[in-house]
Amino acid sequence: MIEFRNVSKVYNNGTEALHNINLTVEKGEFVFIVGSSGAGKSTFLKLVMCEERPNSGQIIVDGVDVSRLPKRKIPYIRRKMGIVFQDFRLIDHMTVYDNVAFAMRVVGASARSIRKRVPYILSLVGLQHKAKHYPTELSGGERQRVGLARALVNNPSMIIADEPTGNIDPALSFEIVDLLSEINRRGTTVLMVTHEHSLVKHFHKRIIQIHSGEIVADTAEMQDTYAPPERYDSPEEAVANDDDYAEYDNQETYDSKEAYQPAPQPAYQEEDLAYEDTSLYGVEGEEAPEENAGVLAQQILLEQMPLEDDNSEEVGQ
Repeated sequence: MIEFRNVSKVYNNGTEALHNINLTVEKGEFVFIVGSSGAGKSTFLKLVMCEERPNSGQIIVDGVDVSRLPKRKIPYIRRKMGIVFQDFRLIDHMTVYDNVAFAMRVVGASARSIRKRVPYILSLVGLQHKAKHYPTELSGGERQRVGLARALVNNPSMIIADEPTGNIDPALSFEIVDLLSEINRRGTTVLMVTHEHSLVKHFHKRIIQIHSGEIVADTAEMQDTYAPPERYDSPEEAVANDDDYAEYDNQETYDSKEAYQPAPQPAYQEEDLAYEDTSLYGVEGEEAPEENAGVLAQQILLEQMPLEDDNSEEVGQ
């Protein structure tokens, strides 16, 4: 699924963040990435997400060399990724339901698919009873579970979690990793950066240790590698083919428009959505005109990920 071949990354100030990295992550693996601050952990994830490009080497994601991928094709790779952030990045004026539903709306999911999929995902992370609450009404652990639900809702083949337990109580950290482990048991590949050694010791997973930009240890614990679930081209197709939704079809609580009517959205959402950087959801936004820049920039789920001008040769999706 993910392969690094002799990958190095050097920043403009001369700092070598990664040096000659070689590794393979198979489908269905759960991998902890550990190391001290500045070791290169976050750079590793940024390269996987195509937020940055390597100076040399190849990065293969699902058979595609993303290190040479044209910028316009990056959204198609990012559709396969669900991303969980340390600082949650929820939209405060949206309910829990709408924070999760927003990730489906930006990829064009139908209202019917959203009404079915979002309650199912909220139940998976234990937040179905918090659907109408706002982020400011939640604990840190609950907010991170919303972030996890948002990462899952579009049925990604991999979850990328960058210090997901860094801003929550240590006791709740195990709860979040338990959820990630359950998601992994369903076949989703998980990459998680962490500095919490107690978590790494408790969960018997593969551990990649990075120090000064190099892999100094790669410990494959005795763990099962789970077969990935079937993937679909759209949220609607996922809803139509997933038997797990059947239990909700006959429950008015979950399928009723009255029960889960999305909260009214600001007037700018529909007309300005095209100007937002929603590329991590697999859609390409237009460049924001100066007067609209930042309307949602500080509230959008994912920050803009600029890349240098791409003159590379076109490769397949």
